Amino acid sequence: MISYTKKPHDREYRLIFKNIDREGWDPSIETYMSDGGYDDLKKAIAMAPKDITEEVKKSGLRGRGGAGFPTGIKWTFIPPNNTKPVYLICNGDESEPGTFKDRYILHQDPHQLIEGMVISCFATGAHKAYIYLREEFPEAALIVEKAIEDARAKNFVGDNVLGSGFDLEIYVHRGAGAYICGEETGLIESLEGKRPYPRIKPPYFPAALGLYMCPTIVNNVESLCHVKHIVRMGGEEYSKLGVARNTGTRILCVSGDVKKPGYFEVEVGKVTMRELIYDMCGGPKDGREIKAVIPGGSSSKILRAEEVFKIKGPDGSEKDLAFWDIPMDFDSLAACGSMAGSGGVIVIDDSRKMSWVLNNINSFYAHESCGQCTPCREGSTWMKKISDRLVDGKATAKDIETLESVAYQIDGRTICAFGEASSWPVEAIIAKFRDELLEDTVEEDTEKPLNPEAVAQRKFLVSQ
Repeated sequence: MISYTKKPHDREYRLIFKNIDREGWDPSIETYMSDGGYDDLKKAIAMAPKDITEEVKKSGLRGRGGAGFPTGIKWTFIPPNNTKPVYLICNGDESEPGTFKDRYILHQDPHQLIEGMVISCFATGAHKAYIYLREEFPEAALIVEKAIEDARAKNFVGDNVLGSGFDLEIYVHRGAGAYICGEETGLIESLEGKRPYPRIKPPYFPAALGLYMCPTIVNNVESLCHVKHIVRMGGEEYSKLGVARNTGTRILCVSGDVKKPGYFEVEVGKVTMRELIYDMCGGPKDGREIKAVIPGGSSSKILRAEEVFKIKGPDGSEKDLAFWDIPMDFDSLAACGSMAGSGGVIVIDDSRKMSWVLNNINSFYAHESCGQCTPCREGSTWMKKISDRLVDGKATAKDIETLESVAYQIDGRTICAFGEASSWPVEAIIAKFRDELLEDTVEEDTEKPLNPEAVAQRKFLVSQ
């Protein structure tokens, strides 16, 4: 029987987080191997690489980094006639506000990640792999580097892994703390030592033209950990976890205005919004009511607590789905106009002013824009300036209209999804809380010049 320093909730299904906060557990290879660690690698190394990929495809595993793209299908995008080296990159940047799951794996169970990576490299034919960590994870970098060396000493990494003839080197690369490096092509540019400007897709799909213009698979920390469990369980057995098209487990990181925030690993789609917030997180703080939830990290669109959504079924029929009854899976949240994203569930109660929430998000994205695309570089900054005025009590109703207009002019007009990440929260908050935002505006002063600085400078143009 496994015991924990923080007891899991009864609704949890611990798979990836089986060893997180486990009593008597440490990140050493000895502890990991005493619990069956690397047994799945021994099984995988005796399989044909294509058979591992088939099992991952059968499992229905979707990427846990944000986009939710099927992992096994992504692996098959490597060109069949490829003669270049293949690389695998583990995206450990985890910079989406509201998300804090990967850090626990890196700190407490690094060998689970390494085992998943070695299996994934064997399946995809990659002989070099990189773990890209954000600069804010200095301890994780040290822990993972030691774990790699310990795995090398046991012949799980390095030349001729377990006598199979398969060679693999894994390197840790620390980024400089930029949100844009969570985007896979921006990450690749950073890994090559360049400014992390995302690449245009097409043609630069990483599976065809990735690191050093070679085929590259980029997967999230949590996604790669699932691979070892798929090998152990088999793809079909794994697919029985969760619900159709949303299989397996996923880790939800709940923060904000609840009594018991934290991480929860659940079967995908088996927990509703109400069950997550009230049963697992203890509900709102005393005397408060839930106003809204951002369900997949700060870039996902906000959902109001009293909303009812029109959902289309597989047969084309429509049904009503109340906010509290939304299953926490990829497809249900997308049907409600938001997304599951990286699993960062941010809860907002009625003590929060939406103008403050909006400005908080805008400040982050204005700071993190890489600056490559003009709509994003200029637009994110202007959105922050307008919401600054809003929280300072200096904005007018026209400013809300301008803010909305700027957001829609960013949306869909940038090289990478950062444009949408910055504009979607603005679009959703204005659409759903316009009346509340207008309460924080002031009457327009028609006597006051729109640009006082220009008026002051213009006096020098007037003849004395």
